[in-house]
Amino acid sequence: MHKLLADQAGQKVLLLGNEAIARGALEAGVAFASTYPGTPSSEISLNLFQIAQETDLYFEYSTNEKVALEVAAAAANSGLRSMCMMKHVGVNVAADALMTLAYVGTRAGLVIISADDPYMFSSQNEQDNRYYGKLSGLPILEPSSVEEAKAMVPAAFELSETLGEPVILRTTTRINHSNAVVTLGALVPPRTKGHFEKDPFSYVTVPAVSRRLHARLLDNITRAEALAEESPYNFEEGGGSWGIVCNGVSYTYVADAIHDLGIEDKVRILRIGFSHPLPAERIGTFLAACEKVLVVEEGEPYLEEAVKAFAQEKGLTLPIKGKGQALFSRLYEFDPAMVRRILADYFGIDCPPPSVPDLSDVPEIPQRPPTLCAGCSHRATFYAVKKATEGLDVIHPSDIGCYTLGFLPPLSMGDFVICMGASTGSAGGFAQATDQKVVSFIGDSTFFHSGIPGLINAVFNNHDLTLIILDNRTTAMTGHQPNPGVDMQELNLDGYGQVALEPLVKAIGVQHVTTIRPYQLKKSIAAIREAVTFEGVSVVIAEEKCALYAKALRQLRGKPFQVSERCRNHRDCINDLGCPAFYLEDDRVRIDADICIGCALCAQVCPENAIVPLKSKS
Repeated sequence: MHKLLADQAGQKVLLLGNEAIARGALEAGVAFASTYPGTPSSEISLNLFQIAQETDLYFEYSTNEKVALEVAAAAANSGLRSMCMMKHVGVNVAADALMTLAYVGTRAGLVIISADDPYMFSSQNEQDNRYYGKLSGLPILEPSSVEEAKAMVPAAFELSETLGEPVILRTTTRINHSNAVVTLGALVPPRTKGHFEKDPFSYVTVPAVSRRLHARLLDNITRAEALAEESPYNFEEGGGSWGIVCNGVSYTYVADAIHDLGIEDKVRILRIGFSHPLPAERIGTFLAACEKVLVVEEGEPYLEEAVKAFAQEKGLTLPIKGKGQALFSRLYEFDPAMVRRILADYFGIDCPPPSVPDLSDVPEIPQRPPTLCAGCSHRATFYAVKKATEGLDVIHPSDIGCYTLGFLPPLSMGDFVICMGASTGSAGGFAQATDQKVVSFIGDSTFFHSGIPGLINAVFNNHDLTLIILDNRTTAMTGHQPNPGVDMQELNLDGYGQVALEPLVKAIGVQHVTTIRPYQLKKSIAAIREAVTFEGVSVVIAEEKCALYAKALRQLRGKPFQVSERCRNHRDCINDLGCPAFYLEDDRVRIDADICIGCALCAQVCPENAIVPLKSKS
């Protein structure tokens, strides 16, 4: 039995933040869950996917976030409590549905998880999705701890059903990926089959209907404002004249800083957990009791701007600061030491720097830049493309996935990356705007997610480009989640279909389509060279299972390789491939047999044929 299915209310367990969110959904009686995987939200999906194999919960990995929200919206409007999970940039993809779904509303609870990523641990930007609440008119809840994250999920479902609107639960990486002790609540049996009651004048958003629905949404915002004023997730602590307004994980940093500085009697805190709409009266009353206020929030000055506006409406002239020089930055994550220092400077408190331990006898930590795994088939494909296009002036638009790391030397196969699926669209733009050759890269999951429209556009407008679809048979970067091209029977799961890439690409109208096995280097170079010389749109599907995924499925068959005495130390293997299985010992190239998977790419690159299979690892 999955550990999150333990029906032991009151038991204390150690959970990851994402596990706590998944448990909260079960305690709310969630019946329908959908997602497109994206870090830092991925473990919520993984746990619900596993739980769905043991229960009546319906879970799906959807093609993209827009589709995920659409299927969840339909389920919620059929009476099923539903949850839709995505990372912050995924909300951009879902936004088209989100904006109008706010007009339509929901019959049963619908909670949308937006997992924001300050410091961009695994993302291309660090946008602050609190603004989606303002843009859509939907309520937002923000937890400050793992325990609170679990508790907020059932509260979000209740709020959603009270207002008849989706509710956004906004987390950040520090909440998603922290571990903490959580007290389990009771599991609620879900209602697993709904019924849709037809009401086209409430659900069909033609202009005449939408005008009325927009008025309804504004009425709901007014109702939500009243709920925010009374919400237990907006609370005060302390009774001093210095005020701090904070949210999310920043609240825990503030609490620690006040304790460390010994100023508990001088400070009052207003923690905002129901952050859209904001409780204007509560904030105004709080400000009236303060001499000066510091707003502590990661990301954009969302709270700060609102607090200043509420102060102006109340006729208050106290100093209110947040972002700025010598204050908090709009960049990256906060940390306890930073918050303590800025808080002390702002309120004029002595804050001696912490003692610095003597580390002179500790060796410097080796740098570990991100790299493609040992034996990654993408490395073979990138090398083949480089060889096939030698002497050409080539632009390489790339996309979001493991293969994005191909932009690093020595492969240097990535020149332009902005968002999921953009490699196909931007490739067409480069092809039209320049005389350079365009060879772009996209993963199989990303192609299904949002790469297909750009390829259709290229066919229709007759762009001259080559698209390499890096088909590693899984969604590798976020943890080997399935996508429409995955054979689910390999995971011992029935009831799924499978979409084959080559017939799909041909059906779009691409005239030159080739499937290669990247480890077969000479054949791959020849096929890519032929595709690149083709005038018009050509597609090469580089099909080879992710090495880590194949290992998990016990499908790896290769033996590790070693460098023999024939080696003349040219180091083409290291300089051209950069596989992490290589290392230098006594100025000679060696292969770490424990991580080499036996793909034989390096053996095909070595000019002396000095790389040979290892007979025995011992």
